[in-house]
Amino acid sequence: MNKFRLYLFLFSLIFYQIINGQKSSLRLNVIGTIQDGGSPHIGCEKKCCKFLSQEEKDQRLITSLALVDIDHDKLFLFEATPDIEKQIRSLNNNFKKELKLKGIFLTHAHIGHYSGLMYLGKEALGANRVDVFTMKRMFNFLKNNGPWSQLVNEKNIVLNKIIENKKIVLNNNVSVIPILVPHRDEFSETVGYYIKGRNKTVLFLPDIDKWGKWNNSLVEVLKKVDYAFIDATFYDNKEINNRDISQIPHPFVIETMSLLKDLSISERKKVYLIHMNHTNPLLDSSSKEYKKVINFGFNIAKIGMSFYL
Repeated sequence: MNKFRLYLFLFSLIFYQIINGQKSSLRLNVIGTIQDGGSPHIGCEKKCCKFLSQEEKDQRLITSLALVDIDHDKLFLFEATPDIEKQIRSLNNNFKKELKLKGIFLTHAHIGHYSGLMYLGKEALGANRVDVFTMKRMFNFLKNNGPWSQLVNEKNIVLNKIIENKKIVLNNNVSVIPILVPHRDEFSETVGYYIKGRNKTVLFLPDIDKWGKWNNSLVEVLKKVDYAFIDATFYDNKEINNRDISQIPHPFVIETMSLLKDLSISERKKVYLIHMNHTNPLLDSSSKEYKKVINFGFNIAKIGMSFYL
């Protein structure tokens, strides 16, 4: 009878771990959380940038997520940032192995989201046929404009045209679905992504103009996912006093909090704020804004966070 109980316990434990993703070979890692311009930010002489320690600087890399297939040493990036070398090196150190960069999913053609592609060229890595997944306008932009076209011609990258809401299957355990969002689309459209593992689903949406311009409801989208990494560029409209903030629209964090105020704490805890401007007080864990957001139930994305899918 004791053996039966032991076997039952072990079976229950294994089943619980599988259901909760602990046995998954897929890990999603946060490898950057800052807006395109980085932090410290060029030209900024304010205390938010001027007095950063080296440790703080090391933690302020530009927004990106990494999908790691541990069993096969494969790496897929969401965004190609100017910090791509540091980000990949950190992942290799963390997993104690050299991960093979297999693919990159791009959201749009603003500098922090795609300019890291330059490091795949002959001047740097000299990559061999890394898959780059883009929507149609972004596909044409990279194909027809230098220096990105050189990456295509030299076969450092292979462009893969993706379609809104159409699933891209990476293997039997994970797929990715692009979703269009409204943003400043000077050179390309803008997308977010659903990343679907066997056990968990993630929303990655680092840039959007305003929630009210989107064809989807953020409240309804949160019901479909386990984690949501969403645009938190500015906490409120007080941060930028030297530029017309209407020309760089993003949902203020306080607007997102207001939009989701009627949700349960368990639903709010799905939210991970990401893509923070160098001026954002949420980068300071001692600020009243940081404490208010945490008390509200949101999470603030940090480099090193890791999630089984």
